[in-house]
Amino acid sequence: MRPGLDVRLAFCELNAPSLVDVLTELSGPAIVTPFLLANAYHASVDIPQQIASCGLAQRGLQVRQAEVLGEDDRLVSVLRQRVRELGFSRHDESLGVLVAAIGSSNPVANAHTAAVARKVLAGTRWAAATTAFATRPEPTFADAVRRLRRRGARRVVIAPWFLAPGRLPDRVERFARESGIAMSAPLGAHPLVAATLLDRFDQTAAEGMAA
Repeated sequence: MRPGLDVRLAFCELNAPSLVDVLTELSGPAIVTPFLLANAYHASVDIPQQIASCGLAQRGLQVRQAEVLGEDDRLVSVLRQRVRELGFSRHDESLGVLVAAIGSSNPVANAHTAAVARKVLAGTRWAAATTAFATRPEPTFADAVRRLRRRGARRVVIAPWFLAPGRLPDRVERFARESGIAMSAPLGAHPLVAATLLDRFDQTAAEGMAA
């Protein structure tokens, strides 16, 4: 979407290249732009620690960190689109949407993520939406389904608030399959996801120029 931009991929864990490896190869300033939905451990602790461990300031290199993607309305619209790609109409008053997210030990991050369920109903006539976390004990996915049915949903779809497939989405998919519930695709490589990421980069770049 922006061919002139020097974009380098790095991983916080599990895959290579690591963030530290990429940062140590820098010869100029950079903005670390987290490809993360929630402002939880990786964004608030892990990435800052990895940036600090590289000693870039001593080399005279400025590295700043952008904000996470968050509950951006564009991403919520992609989530809604993924549900509709399964054939569900936005006018379906019988449909309940279970937003499945990762979850965090940070209750503030969880509260922000939980707002996605309310936002996904905008512009639809869907019966209800609620959030359940793959890494938190409560509410379970089964509890969330029962909650949706109490709120008038006669059928349920799981909408994963994940950027890509992986171990945790697989766990959600197992529940969906065993429960006979449809599950939409993750947000994935959608132009609006890329646009949101670029916005976070641009905001931080503009702040640096203003400073």
